[in-house]
Amino acid sequence: MTGKELVFKTLRNEEVERAPWVPFAGVHAGKLKGYDAIEVLKDPDKLYESLMEVNRLYMPDGQPIMFDLQLEAEILGCDLKWVNDNPPSVTSHPWQKEVDFSKNIEKTDGRIPMVMDVCKRMKESVGETTALYGLFCGPFTLVSHMRGTKMFMDMRKNPELVKEMMDYAVEQGCRMVDYYVECGMDVIAPVDPLISQISPKNFTDYMTEAYTKLFDYIREKGKFSAFFVCGNAIRNIEEMCKTKTDAISVDENVSMVEAKAITDKYDVALGGNIPLTTTMLFGNQMDNMKYVVDMVDSISLKNLIIAPGCDMPYDIPVENAIACSEAARDIDKTRELVKNYEAVDEDIEIEIPDYDNLDKVMIEAFTLDSASCAACTYMWATACDAKEKYGDKVEVVEYKYNKKENIARCKKMGVTNLPTLYINGEPKYISIIPSHDEFYAEIDKLIK
Repeated sequence: MTGKELVFKTLRNEEVERAPWVPFAGVHAGKLKGYDAIEVLKDPDKLYESLMEVNRLYMPDGQPIMFDLQLEAEILGCDLKWVNDNPPSVTSHPWQKEVDFSKNIEKTDGRIPMVMDVCKRMKESVGETTALYGLFCGPFTLVSHMRGTKMFMDMRKNPELVKEMMDYAVEQGCRMVDYYVECGMDVIAPVDPLISQISPKNFTDYMTEAYTKLFDYIREKGKFSAFFVCGNAIRNIEEMCKTKTDAISVDENVSMVEAKAITDKYDVALGGNIPLTTTMLFGNQMDNMKYVVDMVDSISLKNLIIAPGCDMPYDIPVENAIACSEAARDIDKTRELVKNYEAVDEDIEIEIPDYDNLDKVMIEAFTLDSASCAACTYMWATACDAKEKYGDKVEVVEYKYNKKENIARCKKMGVTNLPTLYINGEPKYISIIPSHDEFYAEIDKLIK
């Protein structure tokens, strides 16, 4: 059986002998051939060459072509900041003052011709054996790119505008679906990390209709769908299932045991959730193999896809990704290899501020990385908005989880989910981005 057939059987909720392996090697693919993120996201030949190397080294059953949630936003007028080791980040929001629905995404726009070219080449080269994924920016994250942090105020004060913006974003998503169908992609997936930052009520109010329409459209085109989300999305998993997606993909903020108990009720496949930093980036081969074994042994194989929690960091050691691949492909052999293995935590000294004697209000944003994680981008932007409003009355700092000392700080501070905002040492917003009114009211209580 080919990897592609294995993915298809899983998405059809059929029994399988092993769970398929789908590495989300976005800009990390470039590392395999010595290309930086900018090169691999702008040069079709370098992207294709890198994806073929992913296919050779990691032996995926399924494989995404492009993991860049800013591609559509760039076309629609957002400015981007480009870096060498991450996808670009959005730096401007065209709808902050006035919302304009006049522009539609065409397949000749921006980098779409490049992506379609590479999709077609990958289809010809490995499409018979590997299920190919076409990823695009999910509607809620796309609207947030366009509107900025005002989106979270709109959800409280201007629900009709939010619905109009979501309708527009779904239309753009359907256009992306058309382009991926034309290229022969097998699984088409909106990636919407900001879904984890809203309540179930907000999901049903603004997302259910939009996503049901999107997944119905993908189904009408004869393709499988998947719903990618990052952060602590557990409170929205059941609502996500009700949109009739074929699969949901989550990161390490979500318990696979808890999530799969929900997704199995709806016959929705669940993908995830190998930790991107603690295991894949900073762990060793044994750590990665053991994580996969422990995960597989905790849940049923049916409806399971083994995958990283999200887009793989650029600098993940190649041997760690290979270890995940080997574990996924031969779980019994790997279980024997790691049966006596115990990881040793690195002892890093962390100094915690004296929160009882601060001169100003301290706002600490614990993120995966605001430069690469959209949910973290807007949580951090909310903190920065407070700095702009209050000036020297507040201190704002970000702790990115892609540094060992910040992982140690998270453990010492008891940070359970990312992103999280702390105010004066207290966790105030755990995987939920507050509106400005709500956030500023908390700060006002503490201003001396």
